[in-house]
Amino acid sequence: MTKDSRPLAVFDLDGTLADTAHRQRFLERTPRDWNAFFAAAPDDPPLAEGVALALKSAEECEVVYLTGRPERCRRDTVDWLAAQGLPGGTIWMRRNDDRRPARRTKLDILRRLARDRAIHVLVDDDELVCEDAERAGFTVVRARWAATSAALKEAQEGEGRT
Repeated sequence: MTKDSRPLAVFDLDGTLADTAHRQRFLERTPRDWNAFFAAAPDDPPLAEGVALALKSAEECEVVYLTGRPERCRRDTVDWLAAQGLPGGTIWMRRNDDRRPARRTKLDILRRLARDRAIHVLVDDDELVCEDAERAGFTVVRARWAATSAALKEAQEGEGRT
């Protein structure tokens, strides 16, 4: 089986592979400090369960990343993934000016990916993303191994920021 024929394992970052708890405080104030929130991302500790699942998935799948992080965070994201020893793979990011809810942006990209490749699994912590992906016929693993933040969930859905 060639690399291009392997199915895709699609992983979210924040709350799935990266522990964002230390930077939640930037979203709990008014107004939310998005610049500080994303600037602190390089210091995210890895989430062991998510990292282990990504490494295991890489044995049979091509791992790609689907994040609500804006494009301006690409360099930090690439460096963070490499520092954690995660598989190299395409990173799908939100346009800097895209404020659609995460469930819409991610489902659009999943459908686009599925036109050319089989999607083995989506791993994400956002319940709304997971529900919509399942309704669309994708296999989903809910990343429930990180502490949840009401501020982050509200921002994902209401502000289309991550």
